[in-house]
Amino acid sequence: MNEHKKIQLKDYRPFAFIVDHVDLIFDIREDHTRVTSKLKMRKDPAWADETTPLVLNKGKFDIISVVAGDMVLLPGEYKSDDETFTLAATPDVFELEIANILKPDENTALEGLYRSGSILCTQCEAQGFRNITPYSDRPDVMAPFSCTIVADKTRYPILLSNGNPVKSGDLDDNRHFAVWEDPFKKPCYLFALVAGDLAVLEDRFTTSSGRDVALKIYSEKENIALCSHAMTSLKQAMAWDEKRFGREYDLDLYQIVAINDFNAGAMENKGLNIFNAKYVLADPQTATDDDFMGIQGVIAHEYFHNWTGNRITLKNWFQLSLKEGLTVFRDQEFSSDMNSRPVKRIIDVKNLMAAQFPEDSGPMTHPVRPDSYIKMDNFYTMTVYEKGAEVIRMIYQLLGQDLFRQGMDLYFEKFDGMAVTLEDFVGVMETVSGRNLDQFFLWYTQSGTPDISMTRQYNDNTGSLSLTFTQSTSPDRNQSEKKPFHIPVRISLINRAGETVKQEALYELTQETHTFKFENVSADIYPSVFREFTAPVRLSTDFSDQDLAFLMARDTDPFNQWRAAQTLFINEIKNLVTAIRTGRAMTVSSGLIQAFSLALEDRKKDRAFLSKALALPLETEIKDHFEIIDVEAIHQARTFLKQTLAKNLESELKTVYEICRPAPPDDISGAAMADRSLKNLCLAYLGCVPDKGNQALVLKQFENAGNMTDEFAAFKILSHMTPEMRDSACQAFYNKWQARTLVIDKWFSVQAQSRLKDTLDQVKQLTTHKNFTMANPNKVRALIFAFAMNNPIHFHRADGQGYEFVAERILALDKINHQTAARLCACFNLWKRYDENRRILMKRQLETMAGQKTLSKNLYEIVSRALE
Repeated sequence: MNEHKKIQLKDYRPFAFIVDHVDLIFDIREDHTRVTSKLKMRKDPAWADETTPLVLNKGKFDIISVVAGDMVLLPGEYKSDDETFTLAATPDVFELEIANILKPDENTALEGLYRSGSILCTQCEAQGFRNITPYSDRPDVMAPFSCTIVADKTRYPILLSNGNPVKSGDLDDNRHFAVWEDPFKKPCYLFALVAGDLAVLEDRFTTSSGRDVALKIYSEKENIALCSHAMTSLKQAMAWDEKRFGREYDLDLYQIVAINDFNAGAMENKGLNIFNAKYVLADPQTATDDDFMGIQGVIAHEYFHNWTGNRITLKNWFQLSLKEGLTVFRDQEFSSDMNSRPVKRIIDVKNLMAAQFPEDSGPMTHPVRPDSYIKMDNFYTMTVYEKGAEVIRMIYQLLGQDLFRQGMDLYFEKFDGMAVTLEDFVGVMETVSGRNLDQFFLWYTQSGTPDISMTRQYNDNTGSLSLTFTQSTSPDRNQSEKKPFHIPVRISLINRAGETVKQEALYELTQETHTFKFENVSADIYPSVFREFTAPVRLSTDFSDQDLAFLMARDTDPFNQWRAAQTLFINEIKNLVTAIRTGRAMTVSSGLIQAFSLALEDRKKDRAFLSKALALPLETEIKDHFEIIDVEAIHQARTFLKQTLAKNLESELKTVYEICRPAPPDDISGAAMADRSLKNLCLAYLGCVPDKGNQALVLKQFENAGNMTDEFAAFKILSHMTPEMRDSACQAFYNKWQARTLVIDKWFSVQAQSRLKDTLDQVKQLTTHKNFTMANPNKVRALIFAFAMNNPIHFHRADGQGYEFVAERILALDKINHQTAARLCACFNLWKRYDENRRILMKRQLETMAGQKTLSKNLYEIVSRALE
């Protein structure tokens, strides 16, 4: 395994040259594209002198000409390899023209210019622009861009780039051109180009100042009818950002293009967002309620980047959370205002706990602002995004809504058009609030999830309740000793009647141990702490199961009701795992069954909330509550608990199912979605019991469903029942939806996550299916990722065949798409936490990968850190 150099934050230096303008020409031909880059540049006197060479980043392509000023340079007068382009000397002010040839059809890495079906498109974040033309590929080099695209008019009638269209026309040989200019300086990672035969959905938006903005969403012609929800979401986001943050859109045109081949969800290129089709296309027949919610959130996220990421960008890539964490916070707030705030909060925290907390305790643990990286693509992580959003939320909590808005206004005013740092952002929050946030900044520089323990002490003589909080954070590869974090905690007190006796207030932990005392309260008071999850911490308390059952029913904070329910489930599963390990009979406590029943029968509860609160944690979540992960015992315990609840509450589950069933199938209102979510949770419980009547109920819903939400919910349940029922459902689903690419991705995913014994063999067969290709990241995520990340009982087979299969796929994928291969390899990150046999088997696969001489930088970084 070849070693690769780390890029260190401490080594950051500004670029020694200033780029005043970039003019790009793309001449698109049948089997290649000629790119001509014309740069107006000058030396930065603060960092360059007469001996400073010009060093530009460069990908693996052929340069065909270089013109410096008025001189054509010969190959010996410049240096060029697969990583850099260098001129040993330049004048203080100069123009540089470079022409090179690209082969987009051969670009399977999907970085730079590549083909997705019949469409040519670009992806430049983080470091893809260097694969288009030599350039200083870094976020702090900002310049105005113009772009001319020339192509065959029949094959590529639509030619798009950033900014505003300024000129277009026809040429000889059925060719045409379009010229685009972006009036705002931008880093090259925000450059975008799209050429193809596309249909368009058009609309308009009038800004708060009265400007008329044209909105256009492009997709393949057969899919354009599926774009209306995305357009509605865009207009909602534009209106919300004006109201909540005072941010008006700054161009006269906003464009979105949906493509099928994309490494991520979407990209916020200035004025021309390129989206994975998964986050644009939807109607009730082909998309689930979760898909609709996902589209709304991602559309908003990329739009919000226009200010938090585009107008104000990054000094260097170590500051990535400055745009991503901040923008995730903004899209979370938007989705909360558009839908149910408590349910949205639960979804976000559940996601954080399931994926980011394990990241914090694994080999890829890193601060929200990393200290170093080998390949920046590997740090588009849950820590940077979701934990980064939680850090912004804590600032919001500490300052309050009004001061936070003042801080955001100052941030936009002070740094518009600049590349800045996290210190700049936190600094404006200090300015408007008068607070010192030095200790708080540890959230950006110190890795790990704090463990918080809370204990209660009641004094009968004084009638006072003391709450003692103790924080600790485990040492890791980044810091051997951890300093105390500055942690906000929202606390309220509730009596036995479920009434608030002390209104919610914000308290702050700044030391390892902190005690808060509440006077003149009765002995039966319950503290409701970390309400709405005020900080990304692991919380343990001295609550008994009886206390948790009370809080599940009566806590006045919906999030804490959910957390109490989930803690009860975890405690029960831990007891069941202990029984399995010691050979005792498994039993489920009557108290848990009763608490579940009472919640299920509560007709006043929000049904969307109930569907979250009463859902058992997944096996992938449960594992993080065990020091040594016992795959079989966790699977057996969870299955037993689910079946026991279903058997004991069958009548109640069927009653609620029938109550929720009338929701109109094409209604995507919050109320209809809530009904479907609770109905399908009840069906999942009923369907886990091998009973013919319940199986018939599931099959009936599958065959008669009027939307994808209900059809897909039943399909998933059928996939776990019997091989015959699974195979019959798979065939029926495929026959119905084989022409819909995104729906077939769901088909792959369901089979990959089946608990039936032959699943690994099924997944292997599916890799040869005509609808599957390793070249498409969505297909890989649907099948291989779903198996490796979401099917622990089969991925972690004791014979190691699951590991061997996935490792082989990772190595094959690394030759095609190194970003996707590295992300898939994360399934091995926690290998040290499994039993000895699995540790040996997983390590063997990591070592096999490490032994390859041609690993990409992306995969090398993941494998090497896992083996440390």
